[in-house]
This record gives sequence, C-alpha cells and structure tokens, in this order.
Amino acid sequence: MNFEQFGLDPRILAGVRAAGYTTPTPIQEQAVPVVLDERDVLGLAQTGTGKTAAFALPILNRLAKGPLRRVRALVVAPTRELAEQIHQSFVSLGSRTPARSMTIYGGVSKGPQLAGLRRGTEIVVACPGRLLDHIQEGAIDLTQVEVLVLDEADRMFDMGFLPDIRRILKHLPAKRQNLFFSATMPKEIRVLADEILVDPATVQVGVIAPAETVAHALYPVPDGLKTKLLLAMLEQTPTGRVLVFTRTKHRARNLAENLQKQVYRAAALQGNMTQNRRQEAIDGFRSGKYDILVATDIMARGIDVAEISHVINYDVPDTVDAYTHRIGRTGRATRTGEAFTFAAHTDESMIRDIEKVLGAPIERRRLTGFDYGTYTPERQAPQPQHRSPARAPSRSSATPPTPSARARQAQPASAARGFGGSPASRRSPPGRIS
Repeated sequence: MNFEQFGLDPRILAGVRAAGYTTPTPIQEQAVPVVLDERDVLGLAQTGTGKTAAFALPILNRLAKGPLRRVRALVVAPTRELAEQIHQSFVSLGSRTPARSMTIYGGVSKGPQLAGLRRGTEIVVACPGRLLDHIQEGAIDLTQVEVLVLDEADRMFDMGFLPDIRRILKHLPAKRQNLFFSATMPKEIRVLADEILVDPATVQVGVIAPAETVAHALYPVPDGLKTKLLLAMLEQTPTGRVLVFTRTKHRARNLAENLQKQVYRAAALQGNMTQNRRQEAIDGFRSGKYDILVATDIMARGIDVAEISHVINYDVPDTVDAYTHRIGRTGRATRTGEAFTFAAHTDESMIRDIEKVLGAPIERRRLTGFDYGTYTPERQAPQPQHRSPARAPSRSSATPPTPSARARQAQPASAARGFGGSPASRRSPPGRIS
C-alpha cells in the first residue's frame, strides 16, 4: 500500500513525500481510512509504530477544507516533549497546507502561547495543566473543536491527569470525533475510553509487548556496581545512540555527570531542568551532539530518535508498562535494537512480570572481564527455564556507528555460564569528547 491510496489532499501528499515517508506502517494502514471516515477510534499501539502520522494525516486532510484561524483539532499529550514531537509532525506533514499548529504546556512563558492563540490556529497540541490555565483565563475557545485526540492515555493516568482530562472535556462540543491512543489498557483507561468514544473502531498493532526487532538481555549486578558496569559495557559494546533510564531525577543527573567526567558526550533529561535545557538535551541527542542520554521515564516521552541502538535500564522500572515504553525507544520503524537491564536480586519479582509479557525468559549475561568482586551473578539471578528469544542483530544489519565514535579494540563478551545467550555483534562505541 502507498499513501496515495488514502485519497489525501495533494498538498498533504506533497508534505508526506517531503518528510521522506514512503510506505504506511501497519497502524497507519488501519487507522487512516477509519479516521478519514470521521469515526471514533480506539488505537492500541506501542511507541515507534507511526501512530502520530496515523491521526495527523487525516486531521490535516479534514482541516484542508473549512474555516481557518479557530481551534478545530485538539491533541492532549502527557509531556512537553511528546507535545513538541506531535506538533513537529503536524508542521512537517502539513507544510503545504494553510493549517497552523501550536503547542501549549507549562514550564515556559504564557506570552508566546497567548500571542499564538490571538493570531489564530487550527491545531493545538497541549499538556493538560497549562491548557486548563488558558481555559480558566478565557484565553482559548474550544467550542469549535471538531477532533479530540488523547495520546498515550495510559501515561496520562500514570501521571494523575485523568481528573484534568475530564475537566477539559466539559469545555468541548458534544459533537466531535474522538481519537484515543494508548499502548496499554488498564481498567481506568478502559473506563475513560468508554466514557468518551462513541461506537469506536478498534485499531490494534503490537500492543503490550515491545517491538519484535528488539533483543533483550539482563545483567545481574548489585546497585553499588551499576555505574562501573555501565562504563565497562560502553567500553566493550559497539553502539549508536544510547538511552539510559534511571528511576529518579537525582540519579539521572549524577549518572550523566559521571559519564561526562569520563569524557562521554552525555546529557541528562529530568524534571528539574528548565524547558530550554530539556529541549537542548533532546535536540542534541537527536542531532548527534550527545551520544548518550540519561533520562527518567516521564521525561523520555516524546524522544523520537530512530538511531537509538541501545536502551539500558540502569534501574529496573516500577511497572511492566514502563518497561514497554522504555524499550519502545529502540527498534523503531523496523530497525533492530538491544535492551539491557541491570537487575539486583531484589528485582526478581518485576523481572518475572516482564518475562510474562515477553512470553519467554530474558537472557542472563555477565560482562567478560568485569570485576564483580564477591558478587556472583550466576547465583544471584533467577535462572531461565528456556533459551531466551533475545538475539543480537547481525553485523550486516547493525546500526552504523556515529560519525564521531572513537574506535577501540573491543574485548569479546560471552554469556555467563548457566545464563545462556550469545555475544553481541560489534560496532564502534559511543563517541567521547575529543
């Protein structure tokens, strides 16, 4: 299938071509025709499947006709980073159309947002808190909204936004099209979907489990050795861009500083940073200025970087859903990726829950040549009952190293006895500052 078969406005097709899109992803194939028919949609899809374009293209097609300079489409997202990503998709795909898009979120001055609303815009991509501020101050009129999109609804629930969402709904017209996207469907989100959607079409692509293009491996290690293990792993493992997840803002900041002291091009992305610094970190990671980004779960939403070769869970996530979202940052758009998780003995319960979702045990590994001291990974970690499906991408399919990567002679890594697994393919490690 190609994008021309959707019957989109020629100006939008020109934007699609300019953006470099060639073939629709599965969720785009399923969702775009249904949204074009103006039906409500319940979209169940993991990150990295192309769902933003799945709703952006038909919305732009709808806005190609009708009045301008009024808010006709509202997209609500849980984080500033995701809001910016969605906004940029509208700008890129709609570059040949008269439709305007703008973002609304906290942490930045209201002035430019108010100015944009006064000039008039057809698309608003907003985070709940700041949007409610503008509503209460009478700065935005939502009575003409034709399409409402709730993106990553499960994350909005995790962040406590459901009461805000219900407050926003009271300011929208009853007659509208509703598009509801979520990677997982806990009970509370199912209830909200039932409240909002009217006779929805369900579009489901790769729900729950991370992408099949991602290989998974677990490295048993005590908390006190995690940083040393990460540094040793970066020395031995050829990578492209690396996204490291920590559980807290404090850890993200400190770990990024440690990596910088080892002259790695690394940056932190955590909630105590100003919006300008957060955006600089994301832009730098996307452009290649930084090879390593250390982030918390909430801040990582909206990181759409196809070149991420590895996700490293420095801390095991608190929920299985969080693991799914983290891993969704690699193996995007059919590329291969690897997900490494550092786990202590106390993490066994969560690891078992994650393995249930994956449908198989995660391959256990130990890093060759690393000094574990008195810690014995083979005795501390739960043993898999079957060989894990995880496998490293072949040399021919591996992501090429970043241009600035410094070549080293990597020592061969082998799996720990009793843990199974195979050595990863070798590429150049993350670049250091020269």
